[in-house]
Amino acid sequence: MLEFIKGEISELTPTFVVLELNGIGYRVNISLFSFSALQGISSCRLYLHQVIREDAHLLFGFTGIDERDIFRLLISVSGIGANTARMILSSMSPDEVRTAVAVGRVDLLKSIKGIGAKSAERIIVDLKDKIGKSSDISQLFRQTDNTLKKEALSALEILGFNRKLAEKVIDGLLAGNSSLSVEDLIKQALKHL
Repeated sequence: MLEFIKGEISELTPTFVVLELNGIGYRVNISLFSFSALQGISSCRLYLHQVIREDAHLLFGFTGIDERDIFRLLISVSGIGANTARMILSSMSPDEVRTAVAVGRVDLLKSIKGIGAKSAERIIVDLKDKIGKSSDISQLFRQTDNTLKKEALSALEILGFNRKLAEKVIDGLLAGNSSLSVEDLIKQALKHL
């Protein structure tokens, strides 16, 4: 089993990265969460999960062990494959997935493309105990409204801003005034970016 890979970024897209290591290019599937973390750097270390199928050997890479752990928990749920788990992690950060599962937010999971009500409920039922043991719920509840933050981040990313920088600005704005609407939050963030 492969644990991680470290190499030069040869190609970076929102769905995969090609890492060159000793003259060999490895195509590694990534989530949008990892894609954002890899922006603007020339080399990286990705923690891997390998999927071996009859027709393909696939590598899924993650910028942190935490994201890989959530990915592995998600694929342990019946009916959730590697690509669906990657879609979930492209739509939500690992902390947002933990929060959604811990508090039973079926609506958040259901809003992800490819996840219906039954799948969302199955994820919550199967992972609630596992995620509850591995996370600090009090820290998760400290976070501001994730839906508001997620919508504003999505809009800023579409406009071409770096996710990490936009997230810092949004967190600062929400800490100062949690009653902002999505539109006001985006307008305020644009002034700081």
